[in-house]
Amino acid sequence: MRRTWWKWGIYAGSIVALVASASFTIYCAWKVYAYHQPGEGATVKTENNEYHFVLVPEELDNDYWRLVEKGAKAAAKELGVNLEYVGPRQANIDEHIHILEKAAASKVDGIMTQGLTEKEFTPVINHIVEKNIPVVTIDTDAPTSKRTAYIGTDNYYAGFIAGRALVEDMHGKANVAIITGSLTASHQQLRVQGFKNAVKQEKGIRIVAIEESHITRVQAAEKAYNILKKHPEVNAFYGTSALDAIGIAKVVEQFHREKGTYIIGFDTLPETIHYLQKGTIHATVVQEPYEMGYRAVKTMVDIRKGNDVPSVTNTETKVIRKQDLPLRPSRNYEVKHD
Repeated sequence: MRRTWWKWGIYAGSIVALVASASFTIYCAWKVYAYHQPGEGATVKTENNEYHFVLVPEELDNDYWRLVEKGAKAAAKELGVNLEYVGPRQANIDEHIHILEKAAASKVDGIMTQGLTEKEFTPVINHIVEKNIPVVTIDTDAPTSKRTAYIGTDNYYAGFIAGRALVEDMHGKANVAIITGSLTASHQQLRVQGFKNAVKQEKGIRIVAIEESHITRVQAAEKAYNILKKHPEVNAFYGTSALDAIGIAKVVEQFHREKGTYIIGFDTLPETIHYLQKGTIHATVVQEPYEMGYRAVKTMVDIRKGNDVPSVTNTETKVIRKQDLPLRPSRNYEVKHD
């Protein structure tokens, strides 16, 4: 009889221990699950836990976007953030969107990208935000989307000051051809519209042609060549993406028309500065890509911590000419490949 009670005691104790262990395991699992579920507001992390952000550019191996990357990585290092830089090798909207969707599926803490077109990008950005992943747009805004903030150039204003610079430098008389990186990308459209509005009251300024380069030197050069063949009266070019003025400059030199053709472009890539120093390019609109990347990461950290951030932060934009060289601070304008 004593043996029977002894056995029953062991069985009972084992059952109690098993139940207690199971309960504790379930409790711990629930706590972990509850901790990792995204809440309605910000996700608060301790100093020992890194945020994981993704920066998706329009074109991965592009000197302009390398400057954005440099600024973003500098802020990430300063703030202890894990930053990925991933995007299409060459501008491709379908691939760009696919990368954004993959980043969202991996449940990163924040995504920074462009809002290239309203039709394609707004639904994607909204879908990402609905998953409690904040989105900050850089360089190109998606103002009707649910993005939290935009950091970058006022692209309409940038186009407008380009137009006014051309009017001033050409004394109000020019036959102008516009070569734009994209006819559909919103930031390129704004740069064209700002330029048009800046020159529309000038009776001596005539816009002869508008062509698309697909953000490549080669196509910018091809379009410039065709324009000069078809419209030899053209004596001024406006390029709206970083590579357009470079392609135009090559063709203008090929035609030996450096002295009779005015070129204004965008950004300060090494080739742009080279042509600016030579006098083939006469002016260029300066943006601050490094600053865009730097501020985007800092803004994203503030968002994740639940801090209020401005909906729009416009970085500085200005027109420079040969006499304004060299540029300072260099961090905004120089790319050094490792």
